[in-house]
Amino acid sequence: MDAEAVVSEDSGPDRKRRVHGMLKLYYGLNEEGKVEEEAQSLDPCDINGPHFDPEHFLNKLRRECSLAELMDQETCMVKQIRSLDSDMQTLVYENYNKFISATDTIRKMKNDFKKMEDEMDCLSANMSAITDFSAQISGTLQDQHAQITKLSGVHTLLRKLQFLFELPARLNKCLEMQAYAQAVRSHRLARCVLQQYSHLPSFKGIQDDCHAIMDKLAQELRQKFRDGGSSAKDLSECVELLLQLDEPAEELCDKFLSHARSRLESDLQGLEAEIRPYPSASAVKDASVRRLSSPASTGSPAASSPKASAIFSPSSNTDILEFIDRGCNEFVSSLCLVITSYQELFVSHAQTGELASKNIPQMANAKLHAFVDDLAARYFSLVERRIQEEKGVGDNSLLVRALDRFHRRLQAVTKLLPGSSVPSKGTEIVIRAATERVKQYLAALQSFYMDSLTDVRQALATPRLSVASASVGGGGGPSGRDGPNSLPELLSSLSASILNQIKSVLASVHLFTAKDITFSNKPYFKGEFCSQGVRESLVVSFIKFICQSSRQFCESAGDKGGSTPPALLLLLSRLCLDYETSTISYILTLTDEQFLVQHHSPVTPVTTLCTEAREAAQKLLNHYVKVQGLIISQMLRKSVETRDWVNTIEPRNVRAVMKRVVEDTTSIDVQVGLLYEEGVRKAHSSDSSKRTFSVYSSSRQQVRYAASYTPSAPMDTNLLSNIHKLFSERIDIFSSVEFNKVSVMTGIIKISLKTFLECVRLRTFGRYGLQQIQVDCHYLQMYLWRFVSDENLVHFLLDEIVGSSAHRCLDPAPMEQSVIEVICERG
Repeated sequence: MDAEAVVSEDSGPDRKRRVHGMLKLYYGLNEEGKVEEEAQSLDPCDINGPHFDPEHFLNKLRRECSLAELMDQETCMVKQIRSLDSDMQTLVYENYNKFISATDTIRKMKNDFKKMEDEMDCLSANMSAITDFSAQISGTLQDQHAQITKLSGVHTLLRKLQFLFELPARLNKCLEMQAYAQAVRSHRLARCVLQQYSHLPSFKGIQDDCHAIMDKLAQELRQKFRDGGSSAKDLSECVELLLQLDEPAEELCDKFLSHARSRLESDLQGLEAEIRPYPSASAVKDASVRRLSSPASTGSPAASSPKASAIFSPSSNTDILEFIDRGCNEFVSSLCLVITSYQELFVSHAQTGELASKNIPQMANAKLHAFVDDLAARYFSLVERRIQEEKGVGDNSLLVRALDRFHRRLQAVTKLLPGSSVPSKGTEIVIRAATERVKQYLAALQSFYMDSLTDVRQALATPRLSVASASVGGGGGPSGRDGPNSLPELLSSLSASILNQIKSVLASVHLFTAKDITFSNKPYFKGEFCSQGVRESLVVSFIKFICQSSRQFCESAGDKGGSTPPALLLLLSRLCLDYETSTISYILTLTDEQFLVQHHSPVTPVTTLCTEAREAAQKLLNHYVKVQGLIISQMLRKSVETRDWVNTIEPRNVRAVMKRVVEDTTSIDVQVGLLYEEGVRKAHSSDSSKRTFSVYSSSRQQVRYAASYTPSAPMDTNLLSNIHKLFSERIDIFSSVEFNKVSVMTGIIKISLKTFLECVRLRTFGRYGLQQIQVDCHYLQMYLWRFVSDENLVHFLLDEIVGSSAHRCLDPAPMEQSVIEVICERG
């Protein structure tokens, strides 16, 4: 049991650590594998020390330990011996291959080192022999070394002299072969030597010959430079060679730029040939007249397409994109090449070598900037002329792509010529083109709006579309509501076509701010163009134009309100009212979202535009009431002024003009009801229908008439009438109307009856004249009270008309109410 316990204890990880620890202890190593330098133990009883004495150790055990302890000590020592033996065997087994390999390596190293020693001995002997031979050679050649050095110098000098004597022939040969660079290189190599020894006749002759040849070469280079038929590379080589021949740099700069100018001007002339001359004013006017006089559809304004409203524009031979491409590929590319070559020759090259001290770059840069600015200004002038020809607003993509390409290619000039104003001027052209395009779109929208109004007027003037054909009192004629294009349809079509046109224009203008357009990232296009250009100059200006042009229809003079159809006034008033309620907010919101408008600068608020639109709608509606009232008033005035009221016959029926007034009023009521809501009426009295027939037979009226019949009491009658007016509500005839049908009809009837009243006050009536007025007023009362907001208003005005007639009557004998009712029913 004890042996098994010991074995089990010694078989774990602790045993392996103990074995390694014992090996390290045996070899004198520490934990890091290094040899310990500690002092060795001198105790003879230390079994692991080098001074261990077995006899002394045994004697000590016998003296200090009992027999049992001695037996335990023996058992423990036997275990340790066996454990060490086992560990030693394990180490040998585990490292057997390493031991064998180490043995073979040691054996091989012995053999290799033996061979290496032999080779090193041989090498040492060879080195000694080489040293001896070198010493012998040095000794032999020491006397001839100086002579060889002298001969080598003489040979070099002879080669130089040979080069100098052959230089004229070499230069002539290079001149014949047109190897100008080789000739200049050879002459520059010999120029200093010939100048140094020019006092010698032979060298002087060579120098003169070389000068003559180089003068001839320089003349040929100048001629080649002036011809202008060479390529840019050959031209650059000519300039470089002439600079090396000490030609004046300023003169060469001028010649180089003059030659480049001729080539660039030919490119500009080619561009100018593609631009058509400006059309005369008469040609533009004739073309506009032909376009406007062309047969147009009389249907809804939605039939008008954007292309039909395009502004006249002469078409060039090529489109704007091809023109810009040609300008960029020819002129701008050639200009960039000239700038690069010029800078390489006169700026970069002049800053190194012999030319560095001549201060050429500053002079060359100044000339280059002036040259580029001059030609770029001419190019920009041509581009602007060509852009001005793009007046058609059908397709905007070509112009935007052309401007983008124009702007993109000009950025190369910035990299080649820092500090140049060309790119900034190009950006200004792009900005002006975009601004002008916005103005063109505004003009196109305005033209489209006016053309749409013309179509609406034509539609209103067509008899089959006229809303005035509405039947009176349910007659058999077709009403305007049943027509193929009624007022609501015309309004809806007009509003939709204008809105669609605005959306189309915004989509076209939005191309200027697309993400793939380089100049759209400029601050102007991110802020100013979107807020002031598109929102204010285009959208807001067009909305204001609609309101202003609509108000202009109210400025026409005349009894009948000028040439503007009343139905158009009514339609425009409803259009402006719709704009105030919803359309303006929708359009501006759409613009702000589409263009990401940031209101850095002051912009017109929506409320201001809505207020302006409402004012325009109110003015149009008031003018419509005035015009319609004047039309009816004109009929009433003529009917009163053209009749002999003193000698008229006894009335037997209602006059035709009164029937026409009722018919026209009914037609207007139908017309207004197509666009405006009914409105609010005051509650009718319970005897409204009865008052229609008995209003002029009331006790007050009889008293009034009875008093007027008595010639002896005229003052009492006037006093009674004036007292009645004092307690009556004042009627404002030309007050503003509300946006509903009842208010509009009330205003028209007030104007008509007030005119009728004033005309009656200017006439003198006989008995039958008074009776005819009674019949007419009763007939009007039967129908007009239905159209107004307060029936008492009609009662009051008609009462005033009859009363005024009675006052102006020579023989006031009113007709019986029953007879009046019979005549009106029969009429």
